[in-house]
Amino acid sequence: MFHGSYLPHQVQFLLKPISIQTIANTLEKERFIQSGEKHYSEMLSPESPPSPEYLALFQAACEQNLPQMAQDCMRLAALIAARDEPSLPVLVSLARAGTPVGVVLQHILSRHYQQPIAHFSISIIRDRGIDTNALEYILQQGFAPEQMVFIDGWTGKGVIKRELDRFIAQFNQQHHTHIRSDLYVLSDLAGVSGYAASCEDYLIPSAILNACISGLVSRSILNEQIGSHDFHGCVYFAEFAPYDLSQTFIQQLTALTDVLQQHGLPAAQAIDTAAAAHTSQTFLAHIMQKYAIHQVNFVKPGIGEATRVMLRRVPQLLLLRNPNAAAVQHLCRLATEKNVSIATDAHLPYQAVALIKDIRHA
Repeated sequence: MFHGSYLPHQVQFLLKPISIQTIANTLEKERFIQSGEKHYSEMLSPESPPSPEYLALFQAACEQNLPQMAQDCMRLAALIAARDEPSLPVLVSLARAGTPVGVVLQHILSRHYQQPIAHFSISIIRDRGIDTNALEYILQQGFAPEQMVFIDGWTGKGVIKRELDRFIAQFNQQHHTHIRSDLYVLSDLAGVSGYAASCEDYLIPSAILNACISGLVSRSILNEQIGSHDFHGCVYFAEFAPYDLSQTFIQQLTALTDVLQQHGLPAAQAIDTAAAAHTSQTFLAHIMQKYAIHQVNFVKPGIGEATRVMLRRVPQLLLLRNPNAAAVQHLCRLATEKNVSIATDAHLPYQAVALIKDIRHA
């Protein structure tokens, strides 16, 4: 069992720890991606522990946003408990943004059912799909297809949800199973998840950090080291153990949910995501026309997605609704460090949007 820096009962990562040569030159990595020479899942940018200044921004984000995150985790737990399936849920979080959420939900639901709830964290990759070996492994442990519940942190444009729908449908057809591709998320900006606690673009604190908040595990990797019967890969950053905040973060969150759960789970009420879906589609069309963007993957709406761009990609522009808002101060700092221009747009439907630079003709 591989559980990263989490405890064994909290999660089992269905990932293969590997070693990989990271690509420190972000521009080189971006050229590989945009030229099609390499898929982003074949490469990994180097990670490092957060600086004291960046860590202070994370701690401020926790103070301001953990109560909402805890409430949203409770709402998701209520939706999962209200499923029309008689069997216990098996949580399947999408590594790695979904992993901390899955760990908290595992805690809440184990208390609710008064017995341990299984939680696996597996890989899904844009254009490559979900790790079918991981799905088969879960079924081989004796769990029924109907028990699987997919968990993620948020949606941006809804790409991962569409991947989930497509590849789960293929898996069901090939294996004669009935896994549901419903996705449970804290914040559904794209309005596609089916089950969301919110459609608000708020700062989910775990979005700020990388491995040091996700069990010391990298994002998933699918390269030539991964055999046909292997799980998708990852790097385990054992050297970051002195800086690991994974357990501290979970303890802070579950302390809040334990207080909320003293009176049981809240009523199961799914958010109406139709308005969010309309906003997302309208915004994407507008922003692509305004900035002459021909590739929708170059637009990353929402704080979580914008943070990923600032950490891993080559940004062209950072759009902020209010650059003085507490929720985007880490983005402002990253933009300053990377010399990325910031534009203010008070009419943005999201707190932040990052645009990736088209370097194919640069």
